[in-house]
Amino acid sequence: MVDVAKRAGVSLKTVSRVVNGSPQVQPELAERVQAAIAELGFRRNHLASALRSGQQTATVGLLIEEIANPFYATIAGVVAETARAHDTLLFTASSEEDPAREELLLRDLCARRVDGLIVVPAGYDHGFLRSEVERGLPVVFLDRPGGGLVADTVLLDNRGGTRAGVERLLAGGHRRIAVLLDSVGVYTMRERLAGAQEALAAAGLPYDPALVREGVKDPDSAAAVVAELSDVDAYVCLNNRITVGALQELVRRGSDAELLGFDDFELSYLMPRRFTVIAYDTRELARRAAELLFARIAGDKTWPRTEVLPTHLIERGLR
Repeated sequence: MVDVAKRAGVSLKTVSRVVNGSPQVQPELAERVQAAIAELGFRRNHLASALRSGQQTATVGLLIEEIANPFYATIAGVVAETARAHDTLLFTASSEEDPAREELLLRDLCARRVDGLIVVPAGYDHGFLRSEVERGLPVVFLDRPGGGLVADTVLLDNRGGTRAGVERLLAGGHRRIAVLLDSVGVYTMRERLAGAQEALAAAGLPYDPALVREGVKDPDSAAAVVAELSDVDAYVCLNNRITVGALQELVRRGSDAELLGFDDFELSYLMPRRFTVIAYDTRELARRAAELLFARIAGDKTWPRTEVLPTHLIERGLR
């Protein structure tokens, strides 16, 4: 700003008024300042200005698990749209399901003085954010609840969705039902597995640990498990990547076993066989979290709340 003032031949105070849009500057002086700004390539440092004045930085942070996953990519896109509508810049980071990396990234975002955080938790304890929250930093947990911290949370009805899906399988006469999941260390997997177990227990079916397979992390491992469990009459896949692998193996061997998958996915309606997905509105999930965050940033001081979005069953694949 000193350089701009020298180039325009005006005072530093005049430059400050022009930069801040004050009407108390003569048009001729304002034009000289604007010309000097253009010549010198001056850019206002919004972060430094906010820190100096104690105002907000017009930035928010989003921590997700894996940006390559279409689910998280959609969430990032919706939060970015909402942030843009509030003239706010979004910083997005990926924890890769690593609690240590999650804490490091969240501390880094706090050090950058973001106005708020949306977090898809990887770890169980977020007490390290308590001092930031007590100083006024809004935090919203998305898709999974946080730990050690009272904060707004937006979830899916994971348990109810899987329970409804398995009940439909049971109503169709299926009794030997396999469940494939990533890790019970993940909240959504635990809830979805619990929903399936509730439906099976209510039907009086005995628990068979051989039919519950953990550690299924990608389509290839899902296909391998389905190939191994060739004597079951229905498969329940607790995320879309597992569903894709299961579909590959069922199509390969021409099996007519029933398939239920949690999460819809792109082009699911074009798959070469019929199956059922437990679907929900990913954009609405992200929109609710973003709106909660910006309401807090705007001054909403009501008690933190938990919102649970419904799921529904949809038939997919070519008939």
